[in-house]
Amino acid sequence: MSSSVSADGASAADAQPPLRGEDLFGPESRQLQEQFDTRRLADRLVQHFVRPGLSPEQAKFISGCRMVFLATVDAAGRPECTYKGGRPGFIRVLDDRTLTLPFYDGNGLFSTLGNIRATGRVGLFFIDFEEQYRLRVNGTAQVAEPDPDADPGALVLVTVTSEVVYDLCERYVHTMQFVQESEYCPAPGYQPPPAPYLAKPLYDGVRPGQPPGDPIADSGERSP
Repeated sequence: MSSSVSADGASAADAQPPLRGEDLFGPESRQLQEQFDTRRLADRLVQHFVRPGLSPEQAKFISGCRMVFLATVDAAGRPECTYKGGRPGFIRVLDDRTLTLPFYDGNGLFSTLGNIRATGRVGLFFIDFEEQYRLRVNGTAQVAEPDPDADPGALVLVTVTSEVVYDLCERYVHTMQFVQESEYCPAPGYQPPPAPYLAKPLYDGVRPGQPPGDPIADSGERSP
């Protein structure tokens, strides 16, 4: 886990000042707070709810999550938001400021990982649709090799260091119930089925790790 895939993410993040609660509000946000008379409310929320690290309750919540929305930005300031899913425990909380997120086999674009290497900045958004709870974790990220035992099925491991953590208003979170885990989520001793979209003729000749024009293997081998 300690061997780095790329030092770019770490160096980019280290070159930037750490976020603070006050940094949530740029001049444009402050102007809107003044317009709608919410500046005092915003300052009170920051004072009482924004912290650099996770509380024990927040850490427990993250450890049981099956999904997270992950926002990144590239060197040109272009944003990217993606969904990451797995089985409970796939996001590991190492301490109140550090968590790890495995990246599984995806669509091959590597937009999110590329952004992390470029800027090292991330925003994580966790939602519990059954309890109408949501949690934000903003901070820096580095890309490293995964631990095969702790992170089965992961191509790489992203380590996030939190700088701003807060859980605020639960309004507008729709109530939904969990039904079933995706069969494509890795687990110890379990080989997920291949991605169905790669079986389409459109992808002949471009499937990762296979000879050009060779159809996806009947054996169920996944693309790397």
